[in-house]
Amino acid sequence: VQLQASGGGLVQAGGSLRLSCAPSGSIFSFNSMGWYRQAPDKQRESVATITRSGTENYADSVKGRFTISRDSAKNTVYLQMNSLKPEDTAVYYCHAEMYPRSYWGQGTEVTVSS
Repeated sequence: VQLQASGGGLVQAGGSLRLSCAPSGSIFSFNSMGWYRQAPDKQRESVATITRSGTENYADSVKGRFTISRDSAKNTVYLQMNSLKPEDTAVYYCHAEMYPRSYWGQGTEVTVSS
């Protein structure tokens, strides 16, 4: 399984970015898909996930600002990030679970300037 992530970049605080993750298999073949992030000198943390049934979960720090979604026609999962803050700066990783296995994308860098 390969996860192709894209969409990172440099944006000013208050701006928006959309990340995309396209797996090599169907997005519905996974129990869940989502996004994690890792900032410098910090542990990787879950940002948002969506289960096969469509249940969404968000980290408290991004609730109301980030939205995870999926497009079955494009076989892609998205993370829409609005009202970005400097503390959102991190490398964002697409993640997929197909129990008991876990898969990671290559990471895409998001930098939010103040």
